[in-house]
Amino acid sequence: MNNHEACIILNMISGVGHVRFHALLDVFKEPKVILEQDKLQLSSVKGISKKLAESIANWQNDVAIDKEISMAERSDVKILTQFSEDDSYPEMLKSGVYDPPLCLYVRGELPKENSYSLGVVGSRRATNYGRKMTRTITESAVFHNWNIISGLAFGVDAIAHQTTVDLEGITVAVLGGGLTKLHPQEHVPLARDIIAKGGAVVSEFPLGFPVSRQSFPRRNRIISALSHAVLVIEAAEKSGALSTASSALQQNRPLFVVPGQADNPNARGSNRLLKENAAKFTEQFEDIAEEFEYVNIHQNYSDTTENFANCLFEGSGVKYDDSGTKEHQDEKKIALYSDEEQLIIDALKNEDKSFDNLVDELNISGDNEATGKLLGVLMRLELRNVIVKYSGAIYSLNQRMQ
Repeated sequence: MNNHEACIILNMISGVGHVRFHALLDVFKEPKVILEQDKLQLSSVKGISKKLAESIANWQNDVAIDKEISMAERSDVKILTQFSEDDSYPEMLKSGVYDPPLCLYVRGELPKENSYSLGVVGSRRATNYGRKMTRTITESAVFHNWNIISGLAFGVDAIAHQTTVDLEGITVAVLGGGLTKLHPQEHVPLARDIIAKGGAVVSEFPLGFPVSRQSFPRRNRIISALSHAVLVIEAAEKSGALSTASSALQQNRPLFVVPGQADNPNARGSNRLLKENAAKFTEQFEDIAEEFEYVNIHQNYSDTTENFANCLFEGSGVKYDDSGTKEHQDEKKIALYSDEEQLIIDALKNEDKSFDNLVDELNISGDNEATGKLLGVLMRLELRNVIVKYSGAIYSLNQRMQ
């Protein structure tokens, strides 16, 4: 057994997620070595319960690895891991997500690393206006040689995929279940067309894994991670599209929103993103393209944190400290929060504060532009469940952060 196969096995064991996998990896150094341990050795690792240790130690009882690999080969599915010998695991997933998938099942071909990709998500019950805007912006993106990433759901997702296929463009569908459990079944023909036109259907789940409420949020973070920018068209509060928007903000992907009709409940979430300055107002694809006109496509998004922090409170008196050793700067690059987010987290560590308190503490009183940007940062942290907003615009640090 090699490390690549060991990752596939561990991915098929219920309860082994990113945190537990890395806890085991820190101790045993290689995935294949993890599977060589007995349950006592495994349970000695912090965070590994006796039940999970037993499942890992006796993985042969529940995991049919030969069958999984054989089925993947027969279905022309590639299983990528960070330990794949051909180094085919997408760099955007590896560097853009704090919990990259242990495995990525791919049917078809992923876009080339030197091409732009736009995530397009929105309501399953899109209005005629939403459908029109999805088609119009997707068409323009494809004409500009952008790839389209979405989730193969009804509504906006399917329209974005179908529009791309019709124009001979490249699109990637990220599933919320295994590739043999494609959902919804009505989109099986669309999935085949996506692959036939040079795109891909992908999932982090084993081939026969069923869809569930818990699997879709995990799917959403992959959509945003594979995208250089994310576009939201009609998203309700607590919707999957808003979950993808939250992932995009967490991953420092530029977020764009098409304004929805004021009386449409399925656009309240996306309109709120605009209202809180967490996303950029978008009427046409050119609004997105102009953001990338002078950007190096290979630039790591974590490397942009310093510039973003410097301009966020520009003119407010709050400055980003770029001093320190190279080691100190490297630590900043892998931090979970950008510098402007950390300013707010630090401000809320000891006590809850109102919006006005934060304005005063950050010395941005009287600067309307900086105040608007502060609202956007607060919105991002709220979407990520880092802070909680109470009535009266009182902000509190989430208990899990304290």
